[in-house]
Amino acid sequence: MRALLPRLALVLVLALAALLAALNRERLDAAALADWVAGLGMWAPLIFATLFASGTVLFLPGAVFGLAGGALFGPFLGSIINLAGATLGATLAFFIARYLAADWVSRQAGGRLKQLVDGVDAEGWRFVAFVRLVPLFPFNLSNYALGLTRIPATHYILASLLAMAPGTFAYTWLGYAGREALAGEASAIRFGLLGLGVLAAILVLPRLIGRLRESADWIEADELKRRLDAGEPVVIVDVRGPDEFTGELGHIRAARNLPLPELERRIGELMAFQAVPLVLVCRTDRRSANAASVFRAAGFKHVAVLRQGMVRWNRRALPIERHPVAQEAGGKPT
Repeated sequence: MRALLPRLALVLVLALAALLAALNRERLDAAALADWVAGLGMWAPLIFATLFASGTVLFLPGAVFGLAGGALFGPFLGSIINLAGATLGATLAFFIARYLAADWVSRQAGGRLKQLVDGVDAEGWRFVAFVRLVPLFPFNLSNYALGLTRIPATHYILASLLAMAPGTFAYTWLGYAGREALAGEASAIRFGLLGLGVLAAILVLPRLIGRLRESADWIEADELKRRLDAGEPVVIVDVRGPDEFTGELGHIRAARNLPLPELERRIGELMAFQAVPLVLVCRTDRRSANAASVFRAAGFKHVAVLRQGMVRWNRRALPIERHPVAQEAGGKPT
């Protein structure tokens, strides 16, 4: 429930703003806004982007700037200016945390910091893009917290720039729709619905992804190693491609390699082990989590995913092999 409160508050603020705009339409003049921006000349975009970046560093809500940018500069130029301001602010916060305020950021981030560090260690720039696309972490705080991870600054900046674009465009178009509505333009409805549609998709993503991830049972690297050492029956299926299976991260001894794209076609090779504990492995755990749903649909009773996959396995310095394992899929489980 606590995670939903910020989103509900944002929806209420947007609804209240729309109501106030409708009630005070006679007093609000979209032309006056355009005249004010025009009066600033070529400095207007730079000034606004700087204000946006400063607000991001100071923990001010970016949604307000996004809406304002759309109202002042229109949907296209406004999106570019908003995205530039948001990226600049996120970059400044990143460098402040990395070089000036690491201790303070660690205290503020608390338990979230470990989640971010583990995520970046496992996925690199992909995790940064995920955090930007799916607002599971507070935006302003994550800018600082990501500065304490080991991700290269260039990867952080590029991932942030690209992954923040959908949300930025949504707020910009909503702001523009509000301005057009005040001016009595019929296109405002279309722009508003488009922006709301993108925002709705972004807000739903965390719940959807959470459900997908919760659908898999997880096993830690140390626990899997303990079971293997104890001789417990377990079938390990590595769903990476053959090049990854024998590559730098290696594979767990006795693991069977069934690449995810071939899984539905080849799952019959393992049907004899439907009642045997099955552990799925990939580089991290994204592909193996997807594979878990395939195995469950096929009737496998005990399916688990190795949390953070071979990345965690290697980090724990557990034994690996890098050469192909000549083993029939129907052989006796190790």
